[in-house]
Amino acid sequence: MDQALDIERCDLESRINNTTHHTDQNGLDRLIVRRGLPFTITLHLRSGSQFQAGVSTFRLIVENGPLPKEQSGTKSTFSLTDSASKTAWSASTTSPPGNVVSLSVSSPPDVPIGLYSLTLDQGQKVKLGEFVLLFNPWCAKDAVYMEEERDRQEYVLSQAGLIYKGTTKRIKASPWTFGQFEPGMLDICLKLLDENPKYSSDADADCSGRRNPVYVTRVISAMINSNDDKGVLVGNWSGDYDDGVRPSHWTDSVAILHQWADNCCQRVRYGQCWVFAAVACTVSRALGIPCRVVTNFGSAHDTNSNLLIEFLYDEDGNDISDDSVWNFHVWVDNWMARPDLDAGYDGWQASDPTPQEKSEGVFCCGPVPLKAIKEGELNLKYDAPFVFAEVNADVVEYVKLTNGRMVKMGGSSMEVGHFISTKAVGSDERHDITHLYKHPEGSLQEREVYERAKHHNELQQKGQEPGLKVKIKVSPDMDIGADFDVFAVIANNTEADKTCRVMFYARIVSYDGKPGANCGFIEDLTMEVPTGKEKRLPLRLEYVDYGDTITSDRLIQLVLIVIESSPREFHKAKRTIVLENPDIAIKLLGEPRVNQKLSAQISLENPLPEPLQNCFFSVMGAGLTDGKILIQNVGTVGPKQEAKYTVEFSPTSIGSRTLTVDFDSDKLSNIKGYLNIEIKE
Repeated sequence: MDQALDIERCDLESRINNTTHHTDQNGLDRLIVRRGLPFTITLHLRSGSQFQAGVSTFRLIVENGPLPKEQSGTKSTFSLTDSASKTAWSASTTSPPGNVVSLSVSSPPDVPIGLYSLTLDQGQKVKLGEFVLLFNPWCAKDAVYMEEERDRQEYVLSQAGLIYKGTTKRIKASPWTFGQFEPGMLDICLKLLDENPKYSSDADADCSGRRNPVYVTRVISAMINSNDDKGVLVGNWSGDYDDGVRPSHWTDSVAILHQWADNCCQRVRYGQCWVFAAVACTVSRALGIPCRVVTNFGSAHDTNSNLLIEFLYDEDGNDISDDSVWNFHVWVDNWMARPDLDAGYDGWQASDPTPQEKSEGVFCCGPVPLKAIKEGELNLKYDAPFVFAEVNADVVEYVKLTNGRMVKMGGSSMEVGHFISTKAVGSDERHDITHLYKHPEGSLQEREVYERAKHHNELQQKGQEPGLKVKIKVSPDMDIGADFDVFAVIANNTEADKTCRVMFYARIVSYDGKPGANCGFIEDLTMEVPTGKEKRLPLRLEYVDYGDTITSDRLIQLVLIVIESSPREFHKAKRTIVLENPDIAIKLLGEPRVNQKLSAQISLENPLPEPLQNCFFSVMGAGLTDGKILIQNVGTVGPKQEAKYTVEFSPTSIGSRTLTVDFDSDKLSNIKGYLNIEIKE
């Protein structure tokens, strides 16, 4: 009878394994590995106990979840073999006889991810330890495999990124710390999976489903919002954030996820689309699913699934419609194979964690292949019609007259889905990926796709183009705190003089298109426009009018309505402007070296004609500030004076790191800055 091995201790070799498996940024004190790639453990036997290949026999057991089952893929029992298996759990050794046994353990590339226990069974079971198993973009057989190392560095390992906001005319990059490898993050991301309702209702099926990145991505999309579960974030677009954190104040996912986990999964107040997307990106990358944050400028929200955005106005220009076009909307793309679909739909998949519409009864969206969106294949999973409308819906505008009659005022097949943006691989440049979502606007392919989406173009022009042209022009310098002019331009290209009724107004607007207070108005002005001439009408926007009501998005919507007296025709132009922020200056003081104190001097000039109260700088950086947000109150800052802060921190890891800075005050907030720092040994 074989003598059982007398195990003194088991070394999970986390330092070597984590480095080999690209998980060392999580730390080296616990075993974190990726599926489909072998890892090594070492058994140290007590004196007198010896291992002999072919003589010593035992089995290893790996188990995941509360109800591990072989048939669910959450449990496996296996013995030593001569070589690693590519389709099942296996273990092998080349150790010579002795009291030290080195085992190479291999997992299949499609096994569920999560926390596993490892047990040695030789009649009596001995628990050797626990390890976390993640998706593996480095393994060609894994569904999340990415071929290029530079892509894996960006979409899996990078802890910092840029999120694009603003308008099509002024796209602004805002820094964000994903921090997926910061202390505690991996455990929180695994906890997020365990808190989803599917786990509560059927833990066995849920844990088994975690082999599939499509399934996991849908769980993440649902759990980042808290609309119908114990999810992370509460969405708020009201402008009232007194009982929580203003969405624009967040600069990193780490603080949000810690707050959620540390408070018994109580939902965090508040988030908007870029916050939902950024946190989803953190969780995806932490679990090993390649992910990028994507911004769509001119993003449609189609409430009735007809692929048409219908804007309805009364005669005073008030918007009374249900549909909307957001100035920008942010979601994520995840990289994975789609074996559940026909061939050709692998690669980037759009997923949207912002709670807008339900999918299979739950507030989540996607993943849906970008190719399906581009080609109008709306019958493919998941939520293709909604995402298609976000980037490719047509827009039509009507005026509802006082007698109830509807008059078509205009429309466009080219208003939605512009400058779809994500951070470029390996640089801070903006990468335009519009071509991955849609064919060029107005092209034959784009219109063919629209028809393939089973929708008739209701905006085909009938008859001649109107002879009266209206548009809005703006000043080159529109800084927050400044007074400036915007212009209504009316050109008469007809052969007759025109008498027009003109309404030109400016109002505060949030990024999701929701209107706020008026901040400038020219009402019911009658204007004569001679044939062949152009008239320009200025509207002065003053800080005293917009300063108290402008949101942290710093967006102002300009609306021009022109009504011809004879024949009675309506013309409309609309434009959203974004006011420029002051810049945050960041200057390093000293040589950046690992585990040595480093200082940075931070400053910002107050551009407003009034003092700023309760001024704060918040500073954070993965691998720089030890997972903490460093906050400094700099008090009151007068007009044209500088807010200053010298921050000290000790970098904890070498390589490229990003220091992000947020400035907040009573009248000026959502000011971001960042500095890339190369940390040396």
